[in-house]
Amino acid sequence: MAIKVAIIGGGVAGVTAALTLGNLGIDTTLFEQSKTLISGPPFCHLHAGGNLYREISDTQCLTLLRQSIEFAKLYPFAIDKRPTIFATPTYDPHQPIDVLPRLELLRKEYQKLIKKDSTNKVLGEANNYYELFSREQLEEIAKREIIDNPTSNEEWLIPFAKNLDFNSIKFPVIVIQEYGINLFRVAANSGLALESMNSVEIFRESKVYNIKESNNKFNIYYSGKFSGELEIDYIINAAGFRTGIIDDMLNVKEQRLVEFKAAYTTKWGKRCSKWAEVVFHGVRGTNRGMGQFTPYCGGIVQLHAMTPDITLFNDGLVSSSDSSSYPKLDKKYIDIIENGWSQELQDKRTKRAIEYLSHFFPNFKDAKVGGKPLFGAQQIPGDDPSLRVAEVSFPKERYARCEIVKVSSVNDMARAIIEDLSKYFKIDKKDNLFDIRELKLLNDGDITKRAYEVAIKLGYPKIMGKRCNRL
Repeated sequence: MAIKVAIIGGGVAGVTAALTLGNLGIDTTLFEQSKTLISGPPFCHLHAGGNLYREISDTQCLTLLRQSIEFAKLYPFAIDKRPTIFATPTYDPHQPIDVLPRLELLRKEYQKLIKKDSTNKVLGEANNYYELFSREQLEEIAKREIIDNPTSNEEWLIPFAKNLDFNSIKFPVIVIQEYGINLFRVAANSGLALESMNSVEIFRESKVYNIKESNNKFNIYYSGKFSGELEIDYIINAAGFRTGIIDDMLNVKEQRLVEFKAAYTTKWGKRCSKWAEVVFHGVRGTNRGMGQFTPYCGGIVQLHAMTPDITLFNDGLVSSSDSSSYPKLDKKYIDIIENGWSQELQDKRTKRAIEYLSHFFPNFKDAKVGGKPLFGAQQIPGDDPSLRVAEVSFPKERYARCEIVKVSSVNDMARAIIEDLSKYFKIDKKDNLFDIRELKLLNDGDITKRAYEVAIKLGYPKIMGKRCNRL
């Protein structure tokens, strides 16, 4: 019996599910409202250990480490091999060394994963998973000439040290092998691979507006660039912040949060093509929330600052209700998602982000608005906004609901979906679900060309589709 599966939503969850199903030859239809795949909330790094989030549990951190390694193996062409520098501001209530027990736990776990499977060694040597640098070491590093192609932590630290206000942070500084993810290249990777799969059909600019269920079948009604009705056997809800809309269509009740967030695109001369990513710890939601400096090629820098007037929004976190599983964002945020930013709001928040980060890098005050923000609404299952590990749930038969909070969770999500499908249908499973021929046949040149196209189509500088340092 041939199985027909529909995936609603073409974000990173939807496309990874489609790649996994297509790899097994399962008849799959992917619906995406936007013009491009993966056009939702921004992501920029692996979260290989959850080191940004001091408030989450060790268990979540260990899970994120394993998941990040698996994600890097699935999408190697989208990984920027550069470390992340973690610094603790002088005003922060914590000390840098407070995280050392967790880092050592993660280092040992990474060592175990490599011993179990040598292909897991994607973050460098386990002994080099993290490294500490004192003020004296940083002051010496600041005297060195910038290296065009850095290969050691010391070389990656040179531009950081040269631009840092040393009195703005505590020491030591910690460098962790926490690599970057280029979202435009993930979109390019997945799009090219899916288009070459005979068993996968993609309906872009098409919205599912109704679902009816009878006799273990679902009838999906959709409109837009493609319109019609489709009878299928299994639904995968990967609709992101609109997940609750599909739940409501199927009379499924679920408690969840949705949060609107943004990161900001800046241009800082030619200074940033070979920077590490930099994170300044902070208390989320306060005026001194975490600051994040994410370099792209060509002097483009993406900025997060987890404060209410920069990345976060005072009324941007909403919850589902007794009457609906869909948390309803304020109309102004829906307008931004569907129609884009006003120039005034874009400039105001980007300039605030520049000002925030220039507290640590005084020269960064010269940065300019580099384009529109990377933004979106992120769904979080349950009622805990600090949750960072979630994959998928199965609230009714033949229905999978993707609930990833971090992109690195998609492999676990796909495994669980295949296991659930196997309850209802005979599936010829492969030993390695993620040994996907269509991804492996891609080459860097084709991916870069498509990534440029994706960036332009989404309204961002073309250069953001290029990775600066290959895995």
